[in-house]
Order: sequence, then C-alpha cells, then structure tokens
Amino acid sequence: MTISEKLANLPALPGVYIMKDNHGKIIYVGKAKILKNRVRQYFHESANHTPKVVAMVSHIADFEYIVCDSEYEALCLESNLIKKNLPKYNILLKDDKHYPYIKVTLNDEFPKILSVRKIENDGARYFGPYPGRGTVKNTIEAVKKIFKVQHCKKQFPRDIGRDRPCIYYSIGRCIAPCTGKVSSDEYRKLFKDICSFLEGDNKKLTENLEIQMNRFAENFEFEKAAAVRDKIFGIKKLENSQKVINEKTKNIDVIAFASNEDICVFRIFFIRNGKMIGDDLYKDETAVSLEKETSVEDFVRAYYGSKALIPDYVYCAVSGDNTEALSKWLTDLKGKKCEVRVPQRGEGKALLTMAEKNAGISLAQYKIDILTNNSKKHASADLKNALELDKTPERIEAYDISNTAGSENVGSMVVFENGRPKKSEYKKFKIKYIVGSNDYDCMREVLSRRFLRYHDGDKAFSDLPDLIFVDGGTGHVHAALEALQNLDINIPVFGMAKDDRHRTRALVGPEGEIPLPVHSSAFRLVTFIQDEAHRFAISYHKKLRGKKAIESELEGIKGVGKKRQKELLKHFKSLKNIKAASIEDLEAVPSIDKNTAKNIFDFFQNN
Repeated sequence: MTISEKLANLPALPGVYIMKDNHGKIIYVGKAKILKNRVRQYFHESANHTPKVVAMVSHIADFEYIVCDSEYEALCLESNLIKKNLPKYNILLKDDKHYPYIKVTLNDEFPKILSVRKIENDGARYFGPYPGRGTVKNTIEAVKKIFKVQHCKKQFPRDIGRDRPCIYYSIGRCIAPCTGKVSSDEYRKLFKDICSFLEGDNKKLTENLEIQMNRFAENFEFEKAAAVRDKIFGIKKLENSQKVINEKTKNIDVIAFASNEDICVFRIFFIRNGKMIGDDLYKDETAVSLEKETSVEDFVRAYYGSKALIPDYVYCAVSGDNTEALSKWLTDLKGKKCEVRVPQRGEGKALLTMAEKNAGISLAQYKIDILTNNSKKHASADLKNALELDKTPERIEAYDISNTAGSENVGSMVVFENGRPKKSEYKKFKIKYIVGSNDYDCMREVLSRRFLRYHDGDKAFSDLPDLIFVDGGTGHVHAALEALQNLDINIPVFGMAKDDRHRTRALVGPEGEIPLPVHSSAFRLVTFIQDEAHRFAISYHKKLRGKKAIESELEGIKGVGKKRQKELLKHFKSLKNIKAASIEDLEAVPSIDKNTAKNIFDFFQNN
C-alpha cells in the first residue's frame, strides 16, 4: 500500500504514528488525538512547515500507526516507543538516573561539604536531590561564603600547620582550620549550622545565631559576635536575593520554548517552596514538531520520562486539550499528584512570560555563536585561498620568541582549531641551547623540540597542524622550514610581519610578502593569532624574569643559596611576601633553619 493510500484510510481516532525511512528505520514517533488530521498535516504542502519538517518528510518512505483507546494511552505508548527506538527527529535527552546531592561529612573529625551523585550508607548527611549541578554548585559556594569554611583541598587533621593559610583566609572568607587555631568541636558545630541552613530552617537558625551573638557581646567577645553577625547578614542577604514567588506556593517547574529554523531551545525555571532556586537550558538541533505546543509537550515527556524530579505543578504552553493526559502521565510517574497548567493570567502567566523571555535570549545567543563560528570558518577558508593551500587549515600552530637583551629566552606555541584558540594545548619552551639574542636559532630550537616530541610519540604533541605561523619575516620562516626539513616533516610555514607600531602588517612566505586585505576575516584571524602568540610568550618571559630578579636579590643573604632561593619563592610566591614574613613564618620553609630565618629577616629589616 502506498503512502497516499494509507493517508486516505487513516482513522479519526487517538493513536501513535511511526515514520520510517527507506531502510525501515524508525525516524520519528508521534501521538495524535485524531490520527487522520495529524498525520495528513505532514504531507500537505505548506509554507508554514519548517526546513526540518520538510527534511524529515523527504526521508519518509513508509509509516505505521497504532490505534489507542484514549489520548493518555497513546501518550504512554509513544513514550515507550521513543525510549526503545531513539528516533532521529524526536527530542532525545540524556537519561541520567543519578541526580546531584549535597553531602556533609559530619562523621569526619573535620567535616566537608561536597557535591555527589549517589547516596551511600556512610554516616554522612545528604541533602537533595537538586534539579541540576548548577543549583548544587551555587548552594555550596553560598554556604562556604556565609560560614567561612574550607575552600581548599587540604586534608585535616593531617595538613594542619603544614603550610601558610591560603588567600581565602587573608580576605576573610575562611576561618583557616589549617592553622590549628580551630578545634574539631568548633568546626563540627559550624557544620551543624550548615545542615540547618540546607534543611531550609533559616528562621530558627538565625534566631539561634542571634542568641549566640548576644551572648558573645555580653561577655565582651566582640570579634566572635561580629563573626556571627556576618553569618546572619549573609543568610538574610541570600534569602532576599532569591526571587520570592509566593510563600504558599508548592514546587513548580516553568518550561518555556523558543525556536528558529536551526534549533529548539527549552528553558526551565525551578521554584521550590515559593522561591526560585535555579534554572536549566536544553538545546535540540534535530527535533521536529509542527507547532510550538507539540514541541513543548514532546519536551515534557522526554524530560520527565528520564528524570525523577517531578514537581507538584508544571507551567508550560502546551495545548489545553493535552494537559489532562500529561497531568495523569506525570502523576503516575511521580506516584503523587502533578498538575500541568497553561496559566492565562496572574502570577503563573508572569512566570511563564519571564521564562519565555529568557528562552528567547538564549536562542539569540545561540544565533550569535553560530554566526561567530561561521565567520571563523570563513576566515580559515579565506586563508586557504590566499596562501594557495591544498586544504582549509583546521588546526593552526603559531610560534613566538621573547627575551630581554638576549637573556631569559623563551618560546611560545599557541593552537587554533577552526578559528578558535585551544588553550588546553598551548605550550611554552625555555630556550636551552641558544645563548644571546638570536631569534632564528631560538625558532629552530623550539620547532625542533616540538616535532621531536611528535616523533617520540608524546601524546601532548601527537596532533600535527595543517599550517604553521611564526612571528617574524622571511628569516624566521626559513629557520622554521629548516627545522621541519631536518625532521622530514612537510607543513606550510608563513611569517606574521609587524609594522613600526608592532601591529600585524602582512603574511610572509619563503619568497616574500603575500597580499591579504586588511578588512578581510582572514586578516583579522591572523592578527588574533599573532597577538595571542605574543601575549603567551611575553607572560612566560615576565614570569621567569621576575623569578630571576627575586633570586638575585636573595643572593646577598648569608646562608641562602640557589636551593633555598627556589624554596622561598615556591613557599611565599613573591618577594613582597618574603620581606613581610616573620622569623616564625620563614622557619616554616622546610630547608630554612632558625639562624637562616633570622639572617633573612634582619637583611630586609636593615635594608
């Protein structure tokens, strides 16, 4: 039977329809209140069809349908078929059965607060599950800021007294248990307050903290009273920053939708106990639906079909006729009542409007990202044409040399893929074999070391570039080509020449300059690459020069040789910190004895 004959015989009943391609593979599954009306819509020529609907229909070689007794039965069958077959054009979300929790290790001598995915029978307190990782991360950050607990990864009591407190202690964001000045009992008491905070009993917690603050004040312990006061302010400030919807409101998810011809965007806002606690964003570039309401309904089924966190209410813009079936389906999944609503006025409508506005913003940002990516890809294609390359350079490596009057020679390697910097693969080289100011020899050394590592099978250097840029003119290009030829590597090399004001002027090949229009996307990309290579090289050079300056100033101190200079720098990070250190602080450095610590202290006090 042909598709036309099947369309003519479709029943006016609820059911599920299954679209297949010419290989018999299921590419789309949908449900319909009236099969005859819904399925025929796909095959009617309409200007309202999106490009994705047109593309899907062009791949349909056959379809089947299953008649159901009710729309709810069709919804359940559709969900099961989508999970089983994972059709290309349906909304498919990752099925993640482990939801984020906050774990407080109250069973430890010095407790910690952590983000975890599983609850274990280990004596710790667990809070959640939370709607997403972002909500957990923000909550943990707020807890650490308010209660001033550990930010670092040190293990207590093992690491107590081993090192100086970190920057968080200096700026008043941590009480620094690493100093040994905070007992285990004091620290554990702090985490009991944290548990009260996570339970949401903020009113009782602030009342207890106010009693504690007044007690400290009465005993003239004003520093402790001020610390407790800051906690109270922090808790109240966090409460005020959360958007309060309605104190009587239960748990609500607000789902909004925005789309263009390329992508669907879904934005979800999570409201718990009347307060907005977070949001989530989903994008789908392949999903097909004929109307906005159908897209939202498909998303609701995909989202809650794979997640256990079903609220009391779901606000979304689905067809009013489908809310009853969706509500019954979600209620069965949850085991408790869940109601799908399409708010038309009041607070609910305002929430949905806000979510839709944010979905539109996310869609606009996606458009900008697409345009940016296309522009960068276009720049790479322009480079291919301008340089007469065999293929568009997907991976570009650029090299620069930096020194000061021939001292502290360093080299940088930056990597760009599809026009974007890939900072995880940037490399820096300290020149080992060249003395003095000789950029050509330094460039030979850097290129030789980089591609020798490639020949040796080093994973960090395993990817070969399609194109190499070096900062400089024809001399730098010939130096780089010589290094590559010695290793039997054939990659095009071009120089990035600068003008008198150190701005990108032109590209240079082995035979001379290559014209590149100043306003072209290729020229902008080359400028970006050259600036990035120079920035990375100069920052490494300044770092080495700074270390050398510190070491040279320490050379005049009795008992401080090269080894102790390096250990002092490693411990204190800067000369300013070494100068400000007390004798006791200096003695904390492993190789510094009491006499040497006194020599260092006296040296800076007397100078």
